[in-house]
Order: sequence, then structure tokens, then C-alpha cells
Amino acid sequence: MDQQTPLRTKVFVVDDDEAVRDSLKVLLEVHGIDVEDYRSTGEFAHYYRRPPRGCLILDQHLPMLNGIDFLNSSLGKNLGIPVILITGRGDPTLETRARQAGAAEFLHKPVSRRALLAAVARLTAEE
Repeated sequence: MDQQTPLRTKVFVVDDDEAVRDSLKVLLEVHGIDVEDYRSTGEFAHYYRRPPRGCLILDQHLPMLNGIDFLNSSLGKNLGIPVILITGRGDPTLETRARQAGAAEFLHKPVSRRALLAAVARLTAEE
């Protein structure tokens, strides 16, 4: 009998705040999700390999290259996975810019556990 193993979801977290990265990683791992976390878009870009199923949780306010600028970069446009942009300093204009750059979700910090898990589940659901 041929049984297929379900694909595990992989979530990438990019945030320069170690406490935020750690708390998101623990939250997601408790729910059975594989997590890779990075402190910058440059570090993420260096190690990124597209998973079979996953998403990126990306902080907007990063040193060097912020979230929206990353989404507008060549790698950002070709990730092949949906992006949840998170920010502690958001407004409707920033949300519009994030969505125009390709963000599937826009969440405010502190991020609601329920909202984040729902967004990850929706964006990584098997088709």
C-alpha cells in the first residue's frame, strides 16, 4: 500500500529582535510547525531554500533592508511562498504598501497568537 507522508509546514521568521524571534519560534513549534529564524533579510536570503509548503513572517522595521523593500527585491518577488508582514508601527498607508509589494497578511505587534496561527494555517493549507 502506497502511503504519502503529509508535507510539514515550514515557516521562516525574519526579525531583528531576538525575543520576538524566540517567542514566534516556540509558538509555532508547539503547533508542529518547523521554523527557521533569521535576524536579517540578508541572512535569510543566504540560507533560503523554497520548502514544499510554508510561509515567511517578516518584520517591516529591519536594519539595512526593511520588509517592504525586501518584498520588492528580486528574491522577495520570487520567494514562491506567501508572506505575513508584521510591524509595531503600522498604519493604513503602510498596510497598502505591504499588500502592493506582495504581502498576503499584515499584522500589528504585539501579534495576536490566534491571528498569527490562523494566518499561517490559511496560507499553508494543502490544496
